[in-house]
Amino acid sequence: MDQNFATITEQAAETLSKVAVTYGLSVIGALIILIVGFWAAGRARKLVERLLGRMHGVDPMLGRFLGNVTRYIIIIVTVLAVLSEFGVQTASLLAVLGTAGLAIGLALQGTLSNVAAGVMLLFLRPFKTGDYIEAGGVSGTVEGISLFNTELATPDNVQIFAPNSDVWSSAIKNYSSKPTRRVEIACGISYEDDIGKAMDVMRKVVAEDERVLPTPEPVFAVKSLGDSSVNVICRVWVKSADFWPFTFDKTREVKEGYDAAGLTIPFPSRTVYHVGDNAAD
Repeated sequence: MDQNFATITEQAAETLSKVAVTYGLSVIGALIILIVGFWAAGRARKLVERLLGRMHGVDPMLGRFLGNVTRYIIIIVTVLAVLSEFGVQTASLLAVLGTAGLAIGLALQGTLSNVAAGVMLLFLRPFKTGDYIEAGGVSGTVEGISLFNTELATPDNVQIFAPNSDVWSSAIKNYSSKPTRRVEIACGISYEDDIGKAMDVMRKVVAEDERVLPTPEPVFAVKSLGDSSVNVICRVWVKSADFWPFTFDKTREVKEGYDAAGLTIPFPSRTVYHVGDNAAD
């Protein structure tokens, strides 16, 4: 029995020795390829981001996106090189992966549509990092675009991840792309009040603010005749960054100016006529 055990031990040691001789160099080569490949993938990603970052007019989002794509391509090539070290026929493997990729692509149409939409958003650039947009039913400041979603931050600092396909397939409103915006201040007055006096109040409020741009010229007009008020408006142009601060300030100042001028802002009212039971007599 001891002799049989010794024989089995010798055969196992001989087998391990043959395996070590046969595959030892392949394992060492594969480890070296993996280490070098992953190192090169990381370096290539940073290099692409740095080079694109130095180019004028290239959005940082595009640099990060192409950097990640470069990294994934090098990793895939590295894995194929490791497999070839062990005698795996990569040509047949690529055919199998292609077939599997087609099946997976059909199963993941939504995910792949997000990738395609992300590529279109990055190359056509309807918005860039820092722009305030409204798209796909959400709105916020753009913080970045990944392969699958667009990251936004709302004014109250809530983070939103919107699928790229939703953003791309909807109308995109970019509130930051233009340097100027038009502000409309509307305020209703009573039908008994003087329209000219209401417009003078608005002119005074607007004329005292340096944020108002001289061109296009401010417009003061009666917008509509409401159920209980004459709706007077002023339209002026300001820099995009001044839009909300100016709107808040002028709305308050117009209300205070109306009060000082004796103008009234009527509440909605309704006149009800009651017909008695004997109205027909």
